[in-house]
Amino acid sequence: MNESPPPSVSPSDPHVIELLEHGELRPVGLLPRASNYTFLAEVCDGERTALVVYKPQAGEAPLWDFPDGTLCRREVAAYALSRALGWPSVPPTVLRDGPHGLGAVQLFVNVDPSEHFFTMRDRDPAPFLSVAAFDVVANNADRKSGHCLRGEGGIVWVVDHGVCFATEPKLRTVIWDFIGRPVPGPLLEDIRRVTSELESGPLRDELSELLSSGEVSATARRARALVRAAEYPPPRSPRPYPWPPV
Repeated sequence: MNESPPPSVSPSDPHVIELLEHGELRPVGLLPRASNYTFLAEVCDGERTALVVYKPQAGEAPLWDFPDGTLCRREVAAYALSRALGWPSVPPTVLRDGPHGLGAVQLFVNVDPSEHFFTMRDRDPAPFLSVAAFDVVANNADRKSGHCLRGEGGIVWVVDHGVCFATEPKLRTVIWDFIGRPVPGPLLEDIRRVTSELESGPLRDELSELLSSGEVSATARRARALVRAAEYPPPRSPRPYPWPPV
């Protein structure tokens, strides 16, 4: 009799991080249309299994405005920041060794491939209030429409955060819908709380393992500035839109 495969895990599973960090990682194949080497992989510990997205450091294309070999660390830092804030929904992500070396390993989430920001924003703009605020704090230089995914239960997942956390203004996003509008009070309270954690404490220590000290401090300054302004800012970067937009 064939044994049944180990049960899969959900993003809310309390053991998902342990599985991502310590499970056996086996690449299944390259994902198409990625600018860096990005693998669909399976991670399994014998008791649980999950599909993941594996982005090895060795497969990162050099960028003129970000240090080489840092994109995978920025992916993990974005998850850590989202976890501290409580939003937006970034799939669990860890930094670990794998068949192609050190890289970011992110839980694969089931989504509707026909949905992205441009198809969702008019129907339900509310989830993007938190995404837009997060991108200001993280200084996301590449928020494409296709980085916003509609998952099971209508959850909006956001992915691809390899070019966040630069010290100079680089916000490039398709989500400029809220310029000048007040940031909702509950989001401001979360940002105010996390600002202190970015300046000193376990969150700063965690991010300092992934980013430079200057980048962590710049993140704290952006968070504090957003709390002070209490509204969504206009573009400051000379290139405020990503390309391609989807």
